[in-house]
Amino acid sequence: MRNLDDYPFEIRPLSEAEGGGYLISYPDFSDCISDGETVEEAITNGHDALVATITALEAKGFPVPAPNSGGVASGKFVARVPKTIHAQLTARAKAEGVSLNSLVLTFLAEGLGRREHHV
Repeated sequence: MRNLDDYPFEIRPLSEAEGGGYLISYPDFSDCISDGETVEEAITNGHDALVATITALEAKGFPVPAPNSGGVASGKFVARVPKTIHAQLTARAKAEGVSLNSLVLTFLAEGLGRREHHV
């Protein structure tokens, strides 16, 4: 059996707009998150979410990432941006006749390309 304490986690405070309390996430699992009113509650709830995530992966025959592996990249992530940036991106995508996803992917690829040339 895995030692679940070996899996690193990150905790951050949630703003009042997000409901307050604390959010816990596990870098090795892209979709394993939980929250709590206190840090201790977030850790307890996070542990429960980690158990449920590993159990579901095993039940479906999917690989379970090892601790500190960085997880299995799914090709999907969620990014929160200010409403003004979201509006600008949406307008630009519409003007260029592409999806918002395609536009953002292009910007990311271009940015990564520039970074690699200047490192």
